[in-house]
Amino acid sequence: MGCASSINISDRVVYHRGKDSEDSHSLQQINTTQQSQQQANPAPGLPVKPSSNKATVTEVQFGAMKLYKDPLQVLLVFAKDDSQSSGFRWACEKANFRCTIARTPESALECFLKNHHDIVIIDHRHSRHFDAEAVCRSIRAARSSENTVIVAVVKRSDREEVSVMPLISAGFNRRYVENVNMISCYNELLQLEYAEVQAQFKLRACNAIFTALEQSQEAIEISGKDHVIQYVNPTYEMIMGYQHGELIGKGAVEVLRSEKNNPELLETINACMQKGQEWQGLYYTKKKNGDSVQQNVKITPVIGQGGKVRHYVSVNRPLDDNNKTDKFTERVQAESQTDVPVSKHRDRRKGSFDVRSTTSRGSDGSSQKRHSSMARIHSMTIEAPITKVINIINTAQENSPMPVSEALDRVLEILRTTELYSPQLATKEEDPHTNDLVGGLMMDGMRRLSGYENMFATKHPHHIPNYLITPLSLSDIPPQVAQIMENEESWDFDIFSLEAATFKRPLVYLGLKIFSRFGVGEFLNCPEATLRAWLQVIEANYHASNAYHNSSHAADVLQATAYFLCKERVKQSLDPIDEVAALIAAAVHDVDHPGRTNSYLCNAGSELAVLYNDTAVLESHHVALAFQITTRDDKCNIFKNMERNEYRSLRQAIIDMVLATEMTKHFEHVNKFVNSINKPLAALEEKGGNGEEDATKSILTSLENRILIKRMLIKCADISNPCRPLEVCIEWAGRISEEYFAQTDEEKKQGLPVVMPVFDRITCSIPRSQISFIDYFITDMFDAWDVFADLPNLMQHLNNNFKYWKSMDEQKLCGLRPPVE
Repeated sequence: MGCASSINISDRVVYHRGKDSEDSHSLQQINTTQQSQQQANPAPGLPVKPSSNKATVTEVQFGAMKLYKDPLQVLLVFAKDDSQSSGFRWACEKANFRCTIARTPESALECFLKNHHDIVIIDHRHSRHFDAEAVCRSIRAARSSENTVIVAVVKRSDREEVSVMPLISAGFNRRYVENVNMISCYNELLQLEYAEVQAQFKLRACNAIFTALEQSQEAIEISGKDHVIQYVNPTYEMIMGYQHGELIGKGAVEVLRSEKNNPELLETINACMQKGQEWQGLYYTKKKNGDSVQQNVKITPVIGQGGKVRHYVSVNRPLDDNNKTDKFTERVQAESQTDVPVSKHRDRRKGSFDVRSTTSRGSDGSSQKRHSSMARIHSMTIEAPITKVINIINTAQENSPMPVSEALDRVLEILRTTELYSPQLATKEEDPHTNDLVGGLMMDGMRRLSGYENMFATKHPHHIPNYLITPLSLSDIPPQVAQIMENEESWDFDIFSLEAATFKRPLVYLGLKIFSRFGVGEFLNCPEATLRAWLQVIEANYHASNAYHNSSHAADVLQATAYFLCKERVKQSLDPIDEVAALIAAAVHDVDHPGRTNSYLCNAGSELAVLYNDTAVLESHHVALAFQITTRDDKCNIFKNMERNEYRSLRQAIIDMVLATEMTKHFEHVNKFVNSINKPLAALEEKGGNGEEDATKSILTSLENRILIKRMLIKCADISNPCRPLEVCIEWAGRISEEYFAQTDEEKKQGLPVVMPVFDRITCSIPRSQISFIDYFITDMFDAWDVFADLPNLMQHLNNNFKYWKSMDEQKLCGLRPPVE
């Protein structure tokens, strides 16, 4: 009730301050305020509206519950307006409470029945106006007053303290000793709000919560700290066959425990309960008729008074033939106690991204199997393989030991997520560089309307410039350019020397050389002049102003693609049409790139984002534009002499490869490649014996696997910078960082969301961003590609480059190179 504390506090205020000048000043201030307001007494029941402050709507949290809460409503029952009623009225206004004044017992009851106030303050000082206790009883007679706090304002008495029992008997919760000081009234209301009113509000909410429990289709049991049952809902009674009175007050263990439960399971549950931890799993419970029923049980400790566990809430769902396949679909995800940390990859594995785990090649070149925490779910058919997988797991659980069953629970939780291939990141604070890279490269951004929808609406000239119309032959390439391209078949080829020698037009020259070496013209039945014109118009549509996504990057990806196509395992897998598709896709994969990420375009509301529905915006644009400008003019149409069906197959392969460079499906592509190709090949190598060659050929040349190989090939070529020689790696790192810096500058200037805040040109650590990129995107992908294509030189460069960036970061250097001595 809190009556004594209320009295003591009020008495202290009165007796400590009753005779000083400050109290006199407060009384004078009240009178002055009343005179200045010039308000007539409101009619009975007339709401008093705050003059300045507006009532606010709040949300209150009680433990685990978050409840919607309206502004408090206060009813003042005063026969006439005086300093005391004015003090409470002012206090309500200051506290943003809704205040109503009633002058008579009749209007008070009428008002309360209409509005159901949270607080009722009744003037108990003058019995000649009305009987305050009778007013309180009439309000308490209403059922809706159960959670209302009623306060009696009593006279300050100089005689001996009187008992509060008559007030309590009448239905009052508190007594307020007369004090007209506004702050005293305000403090009283605050104490009421955060004590009695809040407690009553919680009790009122509990009525609704227990109503929900009564209607729940799940069996719910609540027991005390000593595991004595205090509540069961009707569903629980129906399932277990007990009546309500047969369970309440009984020990849950002695009444309901079944002998079928493993003793180790009971020890596990008890250990969780003693630690105050939640437990969830399969548990046998004994029904009233003696039968044991297996249930999916979740037991949650509830912390109460003193910070100790006061209750246990058990939610039970029986496992029967109707719900075995979906018994976990409504479970709340719990903390797993059996997570296995992922082993570190050599000296450059940072995190615990277990869903990225792939097949790895060790330092001795032998194939090893890396633990994978992801089920093989990529074989999509109309019969929904994921449903089959869940059914198999559920069946396996029935006869499995508890640790295995719990582990399978965890597998099902992973399978339920929509991001099956995406690792779970650390928090933003722990790894901001990786989070920003993922946000910038793997997200389509927050769709936000802005005034910059036409930012990228300007059309670039999709035609051949006059100075490029007359095509030159391969034999006309300048000697210095030809000399640089002599080692274009080597992985250590220097693309930046070619960029300088060709005045930033390396794609035409390198494209002619590589296309000639692979016989692209012959396959397409296309003259060299048309091929040259096509390369020229494609290169003309790359933005030379971009620091990174320009024709030099396209030429670099083309050279890497050609290098991978020459690897023995790749040559065994792909047909000539696949090779041609890969080379063309590499050349066009970033054409007309604006130097901004997909996230930026979506946030800016660009025409491209609108056109492609915020999905794979750039990649869709690159490949669509490439075919548009190719087929628009016969002078550069390299496909015009192809047979229709062959053209459609080639076109489909090019589209698929360019779309594969989009990063949102990065982990999906890598994991499908590993599970469909690397793991079966490794199994064949371990097995050996007759027929291995035919089985290997079958794996390598199936249509589905050829698609996966081509996707992996262009993905590795596209982001191979960390696997290049150190100086080349450093140059590319500087260029991509500059492009991201420019995007961040533009986002801040235009008021758009900054999708990669760490790429601020003033504060960014380039070494740290490269470490995150290598660790998160590169390591697993190139491990898998190395296992398949055998690329020891690339992996050596990757190790060297990672150590370089690590050393720079350890020295707290943020630039590309250490300072010159």
